Amino acid sequence: MSAVSSALGWLKGIPGGIVGTLKQADVEVFKQGETWKAFGIAALMFVTISFAALSMFDSMDEVFASDADPAPIPNMVFESLNRTGIESNVANDTGWISLDDHRGSIIILDFMAHDCSNCHAVQEHIEKEMDGWQAQANASGKSLKIFGYGAWYIETLDYLNETSGAYHVPAYPTGLGSTTAAILEDGSTTDPVRLFTTGGSGQIPVVMVLDEEGYIIAREATGTPSDKWSKFDGVLQDALQGDVQDTMSNRIAWEEPDTSYVAVFVLGMVLSILVYFSPCAFPVLPGFISYYLSLGAREDEMIAAGKLKTGMPSSWVIGLLSGVGMWTFFGVIGIVAILMGEAFTASGAVHYIAIFIALLLIVLGSMMLLGITSHVMGFVDKFVRKYSTTEADETFTPRRNMYLYGIGYAAASIDCTAAAVLPFVLYLSTLGKAATGVGIGGLMIGLLVLMVFVTVMVGMGRQVMINFLRRSTGMIKMIGSWMMIMAGISLTLYLTNPALVSTVFG
Repeated sequence: MSAVSSALGWLKGIPGGIVGTLKQADVEVFKQGETWKAFGIAALMFVTISFAALSMFDSMDEVFASDADPAPIPNMVFESLNRTGIESNVANDTGWISLDDHRGSIIILDFMAHDCSNCHAVQEHIEKEMDGWQAQANASGKSLKIFGYGAWYIETLDYLNETSGAYHVPAYPTGLGSTTAAILEDGSTTDPVRLFTTGGSGQIPVVMVLDEEGYIIAREATGTPSDKWSKFDGVLQDALQGDVQDTMSNRIAWEEPDTSYVAVFVLGMVLSILVYFSPCAFPVLPGFISYYLSLGAREDEMIAAGKLKTGMPSSWVIGLLSGVGMWTFFGVIGIVAILMGEAFTASGAVHYIAIFIALLLIVLGSMMLLGITSHVMGFVDKFVRKYSTTEADETFTPRRNMYLYGIGYAAASIDCTAAAVLPFVLYLSTLGKAATGVGIGGLMIGLLVLMVFVTVMVGMGRQVMINFLRRSTGMIKMIGSWMMIMAGISLTLYLTNPALVSTVFG
C-alpha cells in the first residue's frame, strides 16, 4: 500500500510541478531587443548551415569520386528476402543475390534500411519510375535490374520484410548485406558500406546506377536532391536508350577509404564543442573555476587548519580532473545509449525516436529561451552535492570536488545536448563497435582538451577572461535557444515531409 500511495502522491504532484515550471517562464524576454538580435543571428546561421548541408548532399557525387581510375565495382553477394516472383527471379538456388550473375544488365543499387527515413524517399522515387524505366529498357533491347541492399546490418532479414510505420517492403528485389558482402579481385572480402558511402562513413541513403560493364555512372546520397532527380534520371535514361560509350564520361571512380575512422573521430570532436559550450551549463563555468583558483591564496591557511593535506591544484590539474569527470558521465551515457540503440534499431522504433528528439529540441529550446530550467539530470546534481566538500568542512577535497564537478557539468549540459548526442551514438552503433569507440573517443578527447584549455586560460587571464565569458554567455544562450527551436521544427518537417524541406532550401 505504501508503494501505491507513493505512486499516487507522485502523480498528484505532476500538475503542480508543471504549473511551477511554467511560472518560471519569462515572457518579457520577447520585449527585449537582445532576444530579436539573437533571433536574427540564429536565423542567419541556421539558414547558412542548412543550405550548406543540403548543398553538400547534392554534391556527394563529386565528394565521393576519388583520384583513382574508374573501375567496375566488385561482386556483391547477399541474402535476399526470397519472395516468390520478386527475388526468386534474380536470386540463385540458395536465395542469395550475386551481382556477377547480372553483369551485362544496367543495375540500380539502392543502399537502404527499414528505419532510414530519407531512404524511404529514394524508394518512393524508384517505385514511381521503375515501370517507365523497364519500358525504356525493353524498347532498347536492354536489361534493367533494381536491387535494394540492406545497409544497417543490425536490422534482420525478417525486419526488412516487415511493413511498418513509414516503411513498406520494396517492390523490387531486396536483401540484407553484411561486412563481407563485397568480394574484391584478390579474393578478400570487405563491407560494401565502407566502399560506397561517402568517406566510408556508413551514411545512407546511397543509390547508384551501374552500366552494363559494372561501372558507376550516377549516384545520389539523399532522397531529396534539389534538382528533383534530373541528373540521376538523365544519366539512367542515356544508359537505357544508348550505348555504353554514351555514358563513359559519367563513370565515377571509387576506392576503399583509409580515413573513415578519422572522419568519425573528427565528427566526435566537433560534437564535443557543442556539448562543452552548452548554454545549459557553460554560463556557470567561469565563475566556478575562478572561485577554485582564488582558493589558492588561502591554501596555507587551510593547510595550517588541517583541512587541506596538500596545496591547491593548478589550473591545468583542475581542468584535467573536471574533464575526466565529464568522461565518466558521457562514458556511462555512451554505454547505455549503445545498448539502447541496438534495441531500438532492432525494434523498429528509430524513426519515431528521431521524431521525438526533433520535438524535444523545440521544447528544450523554448524552455531555455523563456528561462525555464528542466533539471532532467537533477539526481546527478544531488549525487555531486552529497560527495563534494567545501572549505568550511572538516576536510576539504578540491581534487575530488573538481572531478565531481565535471560529472555535474556534463549532466547539466544534457538538457541542451541530448538531442545531438543520442542520434550521434545511434548512428555510430550502425557502423560497428570499432567505429563507435573511435567516435566516442573523439567526443571525449575534445571535451578534455576544451576543459583544460578554458581552465588554463581563465587561470592566466583571470578577470579579463572571466568578464569576457560572462558578457558572452547571455547572447550565446539565446542564439542557442533559437537555433534549437529552428532545428527542431526543420527536423520534424524533414522526418515527416522531407520533400518540403528540400524545396525550401533547394
